[in-house]
Amino acid sequence: MILTDTHTHLYSEAFDDDREQVIQNAINIGVKRFFIPAIDSSYTEAMFDLRDAFPENMFLMMGLHPTHVKENYRDELKHVEDKLASDTFYGIGEIGIDLYWDTSFLKQQQEAFRFQIRLAQQYKLPIVIHCREAFDEIFEILEEEKRDDLHGIFHCFTGSLAQARQAISYNLKLGIGGVATFKNGKIDTFLSQLDLKHIVLETDAPYLAPVPYRGKRNESAYLVNILAKLADIYNIDAAEIAAQTTANSKEVFGV
Repeated sequence: MILTDTHTHLYSEAFDDDREQVIQNAINIGVKRFFIPAIDSSYTEAMFDLRDAFPENMFLMMGLHPTHVKENYRDELKHVEDKLASDTFYGIGEIGIDLYWDTSFLKQQQEAFRFQIRLAQQYKLPIVIHCREAFDEIFEILEEEKRDDLHGIFHCFTGSLAQARQAISYNLKLGIGGVATFKNGKIDTFLSQLDLKHIVLETDAPYLAPVPYRGKRNESAYLVNILAKLADIYNIDAAEIAAQTTANSKEVFGV
């Protein structure tokens, strides 16, 4: 059984003391494929180091995270452009809009999101979307920028069934992680109404650890807890979910 963690920040400082062991623990239980989203230029070197250490397992993305869209966002977008032109990446992410922490850079976040969607189309890469308290703003831009080749993942999906269907209509898979295991997560109440072909698994490690680790540091190995929850929600064997979601990840990322 091969599992794919489509969203994990294994280069994070949270893993500085035991990164190699954390990764090996995940590999040992079947998590063989790790897709690594970018945050900003300050993490690029750490991402490359991660790929160098585990070249068979790590697949990097490039992008500017919406919470890191600040006064220097155009410099950061130039960094994204430069890296895309000079190295291999498998997605543009994570990108999007976040209005939870700060609304003062909304216009800049919108500009950065549009710009990076167009980069994804230029390089024929999927987008990986971060959305927090910004579904309307995200969908408005997706509607403006949609093309036949637009595709990707709506990371950490926490919306309603209607919003899930709207995301899927833009050729996006739903990234399902620890929130599906939360008592107040809500998405577990309707996921079974969505075909499994629209779902990929993710941890967002070190964030959003699933039950029974909620509130602690998340790890890619905990993907098995999310897998078990989906097996319960869909009432099918975990191995079938692992196979389908890994196939879905290959459809998105082309590898």
